[in-house]
Amino acid sequence: MSSLPLAVRDSSTMLRRNLLHARRYPSLTLNLLLTPIMLLLLFVYVFGDTMSAGIGGGGGPDRSAYIAYLVPGLLLMTIGSTTIGTAVSVSNDMTEGIIARFRTMAIHRPSVLIGHVVGSVLQSVISVVLVGAVAVAIGFRSTDATGLEWLAAFGLLVLFALALTWIAVGMGLISPNAEAASNNAMPLIFLPFISSAFVPVDAMPGWFQPIAEYQPFTPAIETLRGLLLGTEIGHNGWLALAWCLGLAVLGYFWSTAKFNSDPK
Repeated sequence: MSSLPLAVRDSSTMLRRNLLHARRYPSLTLNLLLTPIMLLLLFVYVFGDTMSAGIGGGGGPDRSAYIAYLVPGLLLMTIGSTTIGTAVSVSNDMTEGIIARFRTMAIHRPSVLIGHVVGSVLQSVISVVLVGAVAVAIGFRSTDATGLEWLAAFGLLVLFALALTWIAVGMGLISPNAEAASNNAMPLIFLPFISSAFVPVDAMPGWFQPIAEYQPFTPAIETLRGLLLGTEIGHNGWLALAWCLGLAVLGYFWSTAKFNSDPK
C-alpha cells in the first residue's frame, strides 16, 4: 500500500480508538466541560449585575449585555479545558506501554498523534456546542452576525482547537504520568482568566494590561466577540490567526520530535 492511503487508513483507525476511549470513559471529558459551564452560570447569575455595571461605565446593570460579552471568552476557555484531557490521554498512552506495542507494528507512525489531535478537535467542537447551548438557554443572542461571520467564527474555533491540541499533545509527551500531564496543561485554563474574557483589558491596572493583551487568548476572544456580536475587530483578527498558526506549527514540530525520539 502506498504511503498516503496507509496514513489515512491508520489515522482513521487511531481516531476511532480515541473516540471509543472518550465514549467508554466520559468522566474526564464531563469534568472538564463542567468548568466553563459553572463559570458561565456563576458570572452571569452571581456577578452579572455588578460586572455589567462596572463595564458599562456606571450606566447601570445590564445582565444580558454581560452575557453577550462573556460567552465568546468562555467558548475559547472550553477548548482549553477540553485539551487537558488530550494531554492526559497522550501521557497514558506513553506510560502504559501501548505506544511501544504500536512501534512494533507496521503502521504509519504519525497516525498515533493524528488520531489524538483529530479526536480532540472533534471533542472540542462538541463541547463548544454544548456550552453555547447553555449560553443560549440563559439569554445569549447573536442577532447581528451574518452567515459569513458565523462561518468565520466556526473556523476560528476549529483553528484555535487545533493549535491548543498540538500544544497539549506535546505536554502529554513530556509528562511522566497523567497527573503531571494535567498539571502541565493547566495554563490552557488559567490564561483566559488573565485575558479579556471577563473584563476589558482597559479596565485592568496599567502594569497588568500588556500581560493580558499580548497572549493568545485575548486577540482570539476579541475576534470571536466581534464576529458574533458585530463589533469592531481591528487588528485582533490578524493577531489571532498568527497565534493559532504559530502555536499549531510549534506544537506539531515539538510533538513529532518528542514522539519520534522517545524510546518508551
